[in-house]
Amino acid sequence: MGLIFRLIFLSSLFVLSVHEAPLQAQTADQPTGTITVEDSAEQDAAIANRIREILMELDGYEDVTVTVNSGIVTLRGTALDGPAVTRLNEIAGRVEGVVTIENRVQETTDVVRRLDPALERFRARSEQFINYLPLLAIAAAAFALVVAVGFLIARLKRPWDRIAPNAFIADIYRQVIRIAFILGGLVIALDILGATALLSTILGAAGIIGLAIGFAVRDTVENFIASIMLSIRQPFRPNDQVEIEGDIGKVIRLTSRATILLSFDGNHIRIPNATVFKSRIVNYTRNDERRFLISLGVAYDTDLARAQDLALQTVTSLPFVIDEPAPAVWIEELGDSAVILNVAGWIRQHETSYLKARSEAWRLCLAAFDHAGIVMPETTLRIVGVGDAPAPQSAPRSPGSTAAAVAAATATIGDVEAAMDKELERIVATERAEKGVDDLLKKDAPEE
Repeated sequence: MGLIFRLIFLSSLFVLSVHEAPLQAQTADQPTGTITVEDSAEQDAAIANRIREILMELDGYEDVTVTVNSGIVTLRGTALDGPAVTRLNEIAGRVEGVVTIENRVQETTDVVRRLDPALERFRARSEQFINYLPLLAIAAAAFALVVAVGFLIARLKRPWDRIAPNAFIADIYRQVIRIAFILGGLVIALDILGATALLSTILGAAGIIGLAIGFAVRDTVENFIASIMLSIRQPFRPNDQVEIEGDIGKVIRLTSRATILLSFDGNHIRIPNATVFKSRIVNYTRNDERRFLISLGVAYDTDLARAQDLALQTVTSLPFVIDEPAPAVWIEELGDSAVILNVAGWIRQHETSYLKARSEAWRLCLAAFDHAGIVMPETTLRIVGVGDAPAPQSAPRSPGSTAAAVAAATATIGDVEAAMDKELERIVATERAEKGVDDLLKKDAPEE
């Protein structure tokens, strides 16, 4: 009996589970809204008529048919494009009583129907453009008037030449004035047309384009800014002898792109202003006094005090060497075969040639050492074979007095006039006199 009761109990559980599963399947995924039970043919017809009336007032839905059955709206036919098809769901869904929508409308493939809206838009815009022509003419006239006033102000030379330190900066001022008046005229014209919102778009696009161009021509922009800085604070003047990045020459001119030097060989050296602005500049002409330096080697057994005194007196006695700053002699280093003495003297380089003065000082010091019997050993090595005779040696001279050696050495002093420098200055002056060449160097500009 117990086994029979267990079988009956299990069969009852199975039957209950079979009946409960369809019930759960029927209640799942059902609409959350409430559907009235008073649906009627009159209500479906009213929904269909309402949707048709709405579609008749809209363009592009002439071929759409509407049927309603128990609140279910079925749409068939063709529409102009995809957005128009999607819009049907929004239109039909806002009508009261609609339960769901079956949208079977497709995009039309009729070429004429697809082109009609475009032609209509073109016709409307053409009419709008014609209507705007008088207003557009007024805006264009206002823009032209403002731009003309700006260009007229920029063409004036006297105020900008007085304000600017040189012609290059004056041209920059004029360009800024022109750009400012062009932007002002554009703002006025857009305000007349009622399109000031377009100005922000234009300025934004111009900013992006300007940024891209700035990255593309970064070296050019850097060179332009360096030209402005060099023209305002000029580190050199025309005819100054300068050294820039290892190039030495006299300054011809400073242009908006490069600094032009004249080398001692008569060649032009063109250095970009960006390089000049960032480089170490040595100006040899800014001070009239300039020091020359010569090196002399004497033997290790030489009386160094006497050799120094002789070199100092020789340089001091030269007529082109000035007294202040005074000449000086010192031991620079101990070489392989000689003691190196450095002899320094000062000249007025605007009157005396630096190269000729150093050459004469070298020649006369060597003559004084030779007259005083001071040996200046050779730095070369001679290899003598076993059977070779020794090289003949000059007999040492008897040391004479320092004064006599100096007098004998300085008996004949060559011409040390700065003729070569003056010739280079003449060439520079001739090239600077050429017309039509921009030059940013100005004599009364501030000096660094």
